[in-house]
Amino acid sequence: MLSGFSGAGTTRARGVQVVVVVVLIGLRNLPLAEIAHRSWQLYKQSPTTHHLDAARHAVQSFHSSARRNAGPLKVQSELEKRIAAIPIERFRNFCIVAHVDHGKSTLSDRLLEITGTIQPGGNKQILDKLDVERERGITVKAQTCTMIYNYKGEDYLLHLVDTPGHVDFRAEVSRSYASCGGALLLVDASQGVQAQTVANFYLAFSQNLHLIPVINKIDLPSADPQMALEAIENAFELDPDKAVLVSAKTGVNVEALLPAVVQQIPAPVGDHTKPLQLLLVDSWYDNYRGVILLVRIFEGQVKAGDHIRSFATGIKYIVGEVGIMYPDEKAQTVLRAGQLGYIHFNPGMKRSSEAKVGDTYTTIGSEKLVQPLPGFEEPKAMVFVAAYPVDQSLYEHLEDSIEQIMLNDRSVTVQKENSEALGGGWRLGFLGTLHCSVFEDRLRQEHGASIIITPPTVPFNVIYKDGTSTIIRNPNEFPDPSDFKVVEVQEPYVEVTITLPDEYVGRIMELCQSNRGDHKETIFFTAAQVILKYYLPLANLVDDFFGKLKGATKGYATLDYEDAGFRRASIGKLQLLVNKVPVDAVARVVHTSQFERVGKEWVQKFREHVDRQNFEIVIQAAVGKKIVARETIKPFRKDVLAKLHASDVSRRRKLLEKQKAGKKRMRAVGNVIIDQSAFQKFLAK
Repeated sequence: MLSGFSGAGTTRARGVQVVVVVVLIGLRNLPLAEIAHRSWQLYKQSPTTHHLDAARHAVQSFHSSARRNAGPLKVQSELEKRIAAIPIERFRNFCIVAHVDHGKSTLSDRLLEITGTIQPGGNKQILDKLDVERERGITVKAQTCTMIYNYKGEDYLLHLVDTPGHVDFRAEVSRSYASCGGALLLVDASQGVQAQTVANFYLAFSQNLHLIPVINKIDLPSADPQMALEAIENAFELDPDKAVLVSAKTGVNVEALLPAVVQQIPAPVGDHTKPLQLLLVDSWYDNYRGVILLVRIFEGQVKAGDHIRSFATGIKYIVGEVGIMYPDEKAQTVLRAGQLGYIHFNPGMKRSSEAKVGDTYTTIGSEKLVQPLPGFEEPKAMVFVAAYPVDQSLYEHLEDSIEQIMLNDRSVTVQKENSEALGGGWRLGFLGTLHCSVFEDRLRQEHGASIIITPPTVPFNVIYKDGTSTIIRNPNEFPDPSDFKVVEVQEPYVEVTITLPDEYVGRIMELCQSNRGDHKETIFFTAAQVILKYYLPLANLVDDFFGKLKGATKGYATLDYEDAGFRRASIGKLQLLVNKVPVDAVARVVHTSQFERVGKEWVQKFREHVDRQNFEIVIQAAVGKKIVARETIKPFRKDVLAKLHASDVSRRRKLLEKQKAGKKRMRAVGNVIIDQSAFQKFLAK
């Protein structure tokens, strides 16, 4: 705080400087402006008045230093003056929800172009910030953008949220709904209503959002808008006359969407004169500023310099900067009720764990005047994998890479573990298999990591005789069948919704039955589209069920699922043994009906990647003490009979028995040397 005084040290007013420093230390708890004023009064009363110039320089230097620590003074830009003139009655907060790959990000680009937020013909998928999002053409993280739209001579402030479409990222969609008053329900004209469309509709309906149906991709040769309109009327009871038919790619009729948003979606409710009530919607990490919060202001207003407190953690912060996404960060002097924007603190929030999504913040002193807003349920990890570096010398680099990605993805859980076969690694928890795949891609692309990922597993619930229960996430910790303390073992089930053409119904019902599915209901909601609902074990779902579903329907089926709790199951731990020694990295919990099939696949596949040794290698798959499959790799053998030409058979037998005894002794004392590349090839998909 006194760093600004260092400049005065070069002058001859050393006596004045010492006095001023002492006084400033005594006034350090006062506001900066008051400190500067009192210091100047002291200078004028000082006997060393011939050094007033040096004193003036010292005070000015201190004042400028204090201003720097408080943040630069903001001057209202033309954009902010335009926003300040818009009352809350002309705010509209809305999001775009749809099934994956129905054109949400493309439609967002067109809306940004129409409102002049971005220039036409620029970068595609402006709101998809991650490389993996652009590469795969999917949205992984919800993004927001502020737009100004002039309708009938009046400016409207629109806040758009582009949400993910895949079921793994439903938590992102749920958070987006909490900050919006309505949504554009996007349906592909060539595919119609899909599984995630149904799930998004019910999620929005439960939060009382106003939905505007939008039929996209009407320019495709295979488009059937009438079929899509009938589907939304039959499935959701939405008025097809209010639907807007657009082509986000070509821009056809997209300009009709924004008037519909203004007319149909209600304005947010709030009063900027009340105490601050701020909801944390999302957060991300910046290397220089710390954690940046995406917030929705429900009541009051927030500006740089405000002291605010978190209801969840009780920690106090000083706001360093507030702003809007337009579409990149644009600093503002104030955010008021009804707005969506970002804030970061000074000093910055360093731990992303402090930013609890769904938390409420208010200004210090208003805690008893403000009620915390209902938060969000934290997403639970449903799929677990073990991750190991290809080379243990890269362990620290991989650990840093995982921590960097987790700063922006708090839904990943991590726990260190160690494998005798693969060395040090981590047990990672994800929301689903796509979430796991995206995380792996980001490690490879953004950080150049070389990583081994084990097949996905799910948590199991073990109930003991004393009434206690434990959730097992690591297959190596699963109890043996001989453990008499265990009463029951349960596995997680999910309710699966599959949308598909009616010609594939029989084939998909067979697929579900073969994966231990329990049929719930069949809905024929159009002449050609069918919805199947099944209860499936989550373990079967993560075992490439989606790939099998796409293959069986030529890519036309779509899938959505939600948690259906635990059910009693007949399952056990399948282990791979090499010369009777378990390979811990390959353990897996499977259903009793799959022991022999999976065990046989394991031993045959592992045999292909293990080199021959000087002694016999026995590869076995075992459940407890029961061996369900076996393969043997014969040892290298010297031809001990080569020097015998016409010898007696007893002589030959004696040499062979001697060789056999030597091999047996070698196997007893020797260790099987399995190269790490063998595990990499075995665990590769």
